[in-house]
Amino acid sequence: MTQLDMNGYTDLPAGKIATIVTHLEMNEPHAWRSEPLTDVVLAAVPRPDPAWYLRLYREIGEEWLWFSRLTLSEGRLAEILFDQNCRIFAVRKQDVDIGLVELDCSDAENVEIAFFGLVPGAVGRGLGRWLMGQALNAAWSLPKTRRVWLHTCTLDHPSALAFYMKCGFQPHRHSIEVADDPRLSGLMPMSAGSRMPPLKTGPVSAGK
Repeated sequence: MTQLDMNGYTDLPAGKIATIVTHLEMNEPHAWRSEPLTDVVLAAVPRPDPAWYLRLYREIGEEWLWFSRLTLSEGRLAEILFDQNCRIFAVRKQDVDIGLVELDCSDAENVEIAFFGLVPGAVGRGLGRWLMGQALNAAWSLPKTRRVWLHTCTLDHPSALAFYMKCGFQPHRHSIEVADDPRLSGLMPMSAGSRMPPLKTGPVSAGK
């Protein structure tokens, strides 16, 4: 088993990827201003069809290597999505789903924004701030919420961390996530995740 060098480089075993994760939290409702939108809505989707969910999940997350839900069996995914503590919302524009918000309310006082994103064609059009406002309203409207939290990582959009902090979240923990490269197993296309190109062979020496 490879040991992490806490003061230098550590080569990853072949077939592995790693990312630095930043965990952020909000301990009270943040004063929020966003322009109202007339052609976009956030619609609750109770007991969503897993096939619908995965299509939207893939479309939003392919570039950012969202893979955790792709590793689940159909039954396990349905179990999560149908749980009363999982709240799924679709961003809809003219009846087309262009985004996703998922709240994990399994800890009623500490609500996690588990997934938050827009399809590629909707990014950069000013929807993110509006969507975060909608997501926070949904999270803080739950009767027991005392904290809302989320995490982002170095595989995410380059502006994600700054965006979350601007929205009122404060970083409180860093961690390193190591996982099997989902592209090498066929879960995702080799073109996914351009911020960390796949390696078809093992790592070379860790020089600069």
